[in-house]
Amino acid sequence: MTHESKRRNSKSFTAKYFDELYAKDSDPWRFATSPYEHSKYLATLDILNGQPLGTVFEVGCSIGVLTRALASNCDSILAVDGSEIPLAKARRECDELGNVTFAQMRIPAEWPSISFDLILFSEVLYCLDPNDIQETARKTVQSLSPMGRVLLVYWLGDTDYPCSGDEACDIFISTAKESLKVVQWRRNEDYRLDLLRLA
Repeated sequence: MTHESKRRNSKSFTAKYFDELYAKDSDPWRFATSPYEHSKYLATLDILNGQPLGTVFEVGCSIGVLTRALASNCDSILAVDGSEIPLAKARRECDELGNVTFAQMRIPAEWPSISFDLILFSEVLYCLDPNDIQETARKTVQSLSPMGRVLLVYWLGDTDYPCSGDEACDIFISTAKESLKVVQWRRNEDYRLDLLRLA
């Protein structure tokens, strides 16, 4: 993923922001073709250690590349995005997968009412402002099954997003620290992964 360093936005990005982005380019971050994305997906699957994932909530699924990779090892996935444009492509790409449901949902204002064994935030939290990240963390804790896990995956380079990757992860972890503990942590020059479990 390539991000240009620009003046930082202070508010959570809206669905309109992503609609305009995807209207210009169906895969603006090259999820399907980027070596960076491929490396990050492999690291994401590796930190989950090949264990059955149960019920999964993937926030910010975009065109469904990671969704498809996760689907073979879970009972069900609810994959959501704030924009309907990438979701249309994701549905086509994953049409034959009977355990995947796609939905347009703006986090944290909209949130599912069921519990999950894994909640995955891959490069989406830093599109939210700190208050929305805190609210997301609180709702995440309430939505986890007793053995539930949370995975945060974030680019560490410069962006024009409301938070950096480190800021977004640190706000989330700090907000949920009474309920969630980090059980695995990996970092390289491009991205970090934080795997959390209920304390």
